[in-house]
Amino acid sequence: MSSNPNAIAELTASELLRRYRDGTLSPVEATEAALARIRAHNETVNAFCLVDEETTLAAARRAEQRYHNTSPMGELDGVPVAIKDVFLTRGWPNLKGSKTVDPAGPWEQDAPAVSALRRHGFVPLGKTTTPELGWKGVTDCPCYGVTRNPFDPDKTAGGSSGGSASSVILGMGPLALGTDAGGSIRIPAGFSGLVGHKPTQGRVPLWPASPFGQLAHPGPMTWTVEDAARLMNVIAEPDPRDPTLPAAGGDYVAALAGGVGGLRVAFSPNLGYVQVDPEIARSVAEAARLFEALGAQVEEVDPGFADPREAFDLLFFGGAANALRSIPEERHAEMDPNLIEAVGSVRDASMLDYLAAMNERAALIERTSLFHQRYDLLLTPTLPIPAFTAGLEVPEGWHDRRWPSWTPFTYPFNMTGQPACSVPCGFTAQGLPIGLQIVGTRHADALVLRAAHTYQQAAPLTDQRPAWAH
Repeated sequence: MSSNPNAIAELTASELLRRYRDGTLSPVEATEAALARIRAHNETVNAFCLVDEETTLAAARRAEQRYHNTSPMGELDGVPVAIKDVFLTRGWPNLKGSKTVDPAGPWEQDAPAVSALRRHGFVPLGKTTTPELGWKGVTDCPCYGVTRNPFDPDKTAGGSSGGSASSVILGMGPLALGTDAGGSIRIPAGFSGLVGHKPTQGRVPLWPASPFGQLAHPGPMTWTVEDAARLMNVIAEPDPRDPTLPAAGGDYVAALAGGVGGLRVAFSPNLGYVQVDPEIARSVAEAARLFEALGAQVEEVDPGFADPREAFDLLFFGGAANALRSIPEERHAEMDPNLIEAVGSVRDASMLDYLAAMNERAALIERTSLFHQRYDLLLTPTLPIPAFTAGLEVPEGWHDRRWPSWTPFTYPFNMTGQPACSVPCGFTAQGLPIGLQIVGTRHADALVLRAAHTYQQAAPLTDQRPAWAH
């Protein structure tokens, strides 16, 4: 094994674990390589809002000792993991990108995903940047500024898990936690060129409860689908604090084998109503053809629902309004003014309006569930446009002020709670990543990850890191 820190920083979690076990690499070496990348590139992309090298290296040394004693701990012992700054993490502030949160804490508890990672011996790398309260599809906030795209720092990384996305692509750590209430894992995965899996709603325990209710999904952000499955094995462990009390999810890594031969796959280029950038449309259509070449039965067909944007906006921005209830109004001036404006758009909604949106959500769940009686998987673009200028909520000259207007492929599947994975499928002529979204019926996470893994093995882009960062 090369001792070159740059080479080490670009190893996957699965590769790290194999090298830890055969003694050719130590958790301390891997962690030092990740921290070196953070020191080198974080100023450019603003992926991390908190780095605590002393705590991180102490965890790496403990893991190294366990390997010396031939007693590794769990499935991710010694693997560095970045944590989005919306997950409670014992000993570190959880500011959620807001000046209204007191950094003094106390910070004495872990979110379920972080608790599970501790049980499996992870190395906590730090907290990654998020927009305030995780409210939008790009990453900037009054607390920490703008997070930038790893392939072009003039562009957005996407959001709200943009910091986690940039960290993985730039080798600041192989694994990262994200959350997704309208696309916030898949949007930055699509814009930034990594794998992002939104699990079935409730599959990964969540506590404290998200203000966005059943739209919210914690999940993995990684360089490879294999690593996403490995992280799912850990974070999907049940936690009694989550009201859904999900059962154990099985072995997602073992389920990656089997290919896509014989699967009934629907390919919807535009859901029947979305205008898609031609470069993206061509790349995603090529990915669909590859599924056919791999043995799937692919049919071009739309899932048959109208754009649920109005209902989504009420549910999502109503959730944002719910999050603001605990913040004194006199402090709203310290917050993202676009968040305050967006929340204002739903303040006059009635309980009946909210229930009507919930009824539309239920109807959408029924329609997509019936669709998946005929099709095992649905393929779509992850996003209809490539990444745009960093620091903006919408592209210049856009027809709508709010971010859901350019994320029409992601938020419908937050409403339905289906598993959906974004996997890289190409680049634009300007070198910006393009994402393929793979959607399954509820609870079919293993099948979605298997299909994404099969595609990534057949069309790997894992050799294409940002050239400027080496």
